[in-house]
Amino acid sequence: MCAPHSRYASPPMTNAISHNIESIEAFPLNVPLLAPFTIATARLDHVNNVAVRVRLQSGAEGWGEIPSLHPVTTEDQPTALAAVRQIAPQLAGHDGAAWRPLAADLATALPHLAATRAGIEMAILDALTTDWGVPLYQFFGGASDQLTTDITIPICSPDEARALAATYREQGFDVIKTKVGLDLQDDVARLAAIRDAHPNCALVLDANEGYSADEALVFLATLRSEGIEPALFEQPVAREDWDGLGRVTREGGVPVAADESCRSPQDALCVAQGNLATVLNIKLVKCGVVGALEIAAIARAAGLGLMIGGMVETRLAMGFAAHFAAGLGGFDWIDLDTPLLLAEDPVAGGYTADGPHYSLATTSAGHGGSINPTA
Repeated sequence: MCAPHSRYASPPMTNAISHNIESIEAFPLNVPLLAPFTIATARLDHVNNVAVRVRLQSGAEGWGEIPSLHPVTTEDQPTALAAVRQIAPQLAGHDGAAWRPLAADLATALPHLAATRAGIEMAILDALTTDWGVPLYQFFGGASDQLTTDITIPICSPDEARALAATYREQGFDVIKTKVGLDLQDDVARLAAIRDAHPNCALVLDANEGYSADEALVFLATLRSEGIEPALFEQPVAREDWDGLGRVTREGGVPVAADESCRSPQDALCVAQGNLATVLNIKLVKCGVVGALEIAAIARAAGLGLMIGGMVETRLAMGFAAHFAAGLGGFDWIDLDTPLLLAEDPVAGGYTADGPHYSLATTSAGHGGSINPTA
């Protein structure tokens, strides 16, 4: 599965004070959800992710996370564990400070395992910034040390959605994202229930490729007939339905975010050049850290909005993503809520949360999160 790249043949020599990678380890990261998480293309009852630990020769450690949400991610947990354990010996001895070339090598060695590559990239950068004593948000630019996230309501009954929306209103969430795309009438009923319980919230709709362009436009028209105007419509159509994505953007009358249609800088450039969406959703596990920086640059050059999101991850990956978005700045849409949907928090340290408000200021280096691993 992992064909070694030529760079791995002879690890570079560095000075005595070294950022060389000593080891990379992978651990199962299994966490129950408060309730099943249902989207148009998948249902998740438990998080079965993978935690990645990178240790440098200096002694500094860093943590990353690989989500497993098949078929959204290629990887399931056994695949991700095996991939990290196979590639780890080939990375040992290499300079972690050369993280961009290492990311390119990972793309060659693991071309079809984007989430695995991203988890390793996260851990390397966390270890480096921990060694340097720099919080990740400062490393990425220091634009802010605060974020405010939305909260997601999965595909569920109107009564469940109404109760969740009322709870989230009490907790101070002003932006509610809800999954749609399985059944148009059910989606409308769910949104009406959410609007009833939280009349003033901004509504983000995420179809996860569930509609055709025609269905998406009918859906928006039906919502308007009910007096509901979404703030954002995320990935209304299939990933490769570029014409449909552009049509919903032109005719829908609401901002449209490309998510599954934006998995790489190449995708981002296609969306930008064709005016196929108004917002690009960056998920580190789709494209890695280097790819995410390139997508952000394309969005800014093209005048597109930015969204930061994730799969269903713990505060390891969500913490890294929060530092990335806060440090870089310019993200209008923050969707980093999945740790709030877990029944347990396995992460020690890291950012602190007060309802929707995340503070990164308590982090002295890296993203600050870690776990007590079990093999």
